[in-house]
Amino acid sequence: MRALLIIIGLVLVAGGIWVLAGQASYQQTDTLVQLGSAKITATHDKAVPNWAGVAALVVGGLVALGGFLKR
Repeated sequence: MRALLIIIGLVLVAGGIWVLAGQASYQQTDTLVQLGSAKITATHDKAVPNWAGVAALVVGGLVALGGFLKR
């Protein structure tokens, strides 16, 4: 159980660092015009918010610390 907590915590910390470094993004598709079955869409790349990276760092650090300190 300790090893699993440590691994999950370290993965969350790595993900948080990746988000804060500005490397995480997702795509959002918007419908601009729709006439009947024909539609025009636009796809935008958006960055994952920094608060998500900070949250992942904090939670990951706490989970990893819990794994290290568990007896």
